[in-house]
Amino acid sequence: MNLQKVKTVGVVGAGTMGSGIAQVCAMAGYDTLVFDVNADLLQKALKDIERNLNVGVEKGKITQDQKQATLASVSIAESLSDLKVDLIVEAVVERLDIKQQIFSELEKINTEETILSTNTSSIPVTQIARALTNPSRCVGLHFFNPAHIMKLVEVIAGAKTSPEVIELMKNFARSIKKDPVVAKDSPGFIVNRVARHYYVEALQLLEEQIADIETIDQLLQSSGLKMGPFKLMDLIGVDTNFSVTTSMYNAFHQNPKFRPSRIQEQKVSAGELGKKSGRGFYDYSS
Repeated sequence: MNLQKVKTVGVVGAGTMGSGIAQVCAMAGYDTLVFDVNADLLQKALKDIERNLNVGVEKGKITQDQKQATLASVSIAESLSDLKVDLIVEAVVERLDIKQQIFSELEKINTEETILSTNTSSIPVTQIARALTNPSRCVGLHFFNPAHIMKLVEVIAGAKTSPEVIELMKNFARSIKKDPVVAKDSPGFIVNRVARHYYVEALQLLEEQIADIETIDQLLQSSGLKMGPFKLMDLIGVDTNFSVTTSMYNAFHQNPKFRPSRIQEQKVSAGELGKKSGRGFYDYSS
């Protein structure tokens, strides 16, 4: 398959990342179907996309016509079986068994040319592809939050991903105005492996009571970083961030440098997941 044959995109997962991916695909002219087991999330995703587009219009980055064309290109899939498309982008929870189950089901209902891409932050693509009859069409397509703004996309080849699929995904990323970087299949790939310590060390400082949340964030922002680690965790989702850290900790055989934080685990247990829940390391209830 070449890029000209990619007309339809199916996004599995309507959370913050999934809705952002759906938006950029639709903005590039792809007919985009979004599915999530949570119907409320699907409706929220559509509202989030429209809100993002309204901001774009207000700032003069897109026209009203572009906004309407994008909204017309996004639709909701009522079931996973509706995702008979040219390209799948999976953006669900960081659990290997769930990702494998989704891809196994989607492989059965789609053609042999359909590309199955995963937005996993930390799980090796080779492990996800193991559940497929044809693992050569499984590839990592890792976006960064917020997906409708961040330019970088990591394209990851599993052990059996075909070179043609990698080339196709590089071209696809460029078609949606992203900058693709090819990475080898390793837990956390490039960015998350390096950036993990931004969170882990900040949480360690907090655990050791060396400084409070606000001080750590302010110091790192004053050093030139756009957002402190705690504000960034709240934006990404405390649960998502914790899940990625846990996955990498186990993938690297419990290497202490990736040890998850008990403070972060308590936040997840309490349902304090960041902006999406109204409270995380900061209070967003107002």
